[in-house]
Amino acid sequence: MLSTLRQIFPFILPISVLIVVPLLIEKSWFLSWDWITIAGFVVLAAGLGILVTSVVAMIRIGKGTLAPWDPAVHLIVTGLYAHTRNPMITGVLITLLGESMMVHSLPIFFWMLGFFAFNNIYFSLVEEPLLIKRFGEEYLEYRKNVPRWIPRLRRWKQG
Repeated sequence: MLSTLRQIFPFILPISVLIVVPLLIEKSWFLSWDWITIAGFVVLAAGLGILVTSVVAMIRIGKGTLAPWDPAVHLIVTGLYAHTRNPMITGVLITLLGESMMVHSLPIFFWMLGFFAFNNIYFSLVEEPLLIKRFGEEYLEYRKNVPRWIPRLRRWKQG
């Protein structure tokens, strides 16, 4: 039971960010089936793909979870992490953009911007100092070569 809760609990945050908050702030979920809605589905699917891929890497390679109390024990520098230091958050942002496009929602778009602003501050002040403490020079080299948000076109290779 405890193991199951440990595996499920980290997903409460992404579910809240991607589903609960958008449902609370956008009352009209009408799909007009115009080109913006269709493009929104494509953007949403891309964002979910990035998010799922990066979560799987966190679990398989990093040997951690999304939860701050169960972080990765290995620094992940391959796959999507070789292009951007935060593919999970990038995936969430792209998914929120897709949602806002699908239902033509400025409130969801502004939620995405607020979520980005919060995470930009959080990563600068909290997450990155913890990663420096945990992984030292290995993380500093990675941080120097891989951007926080905008992906590199060519993947970075350690060493």
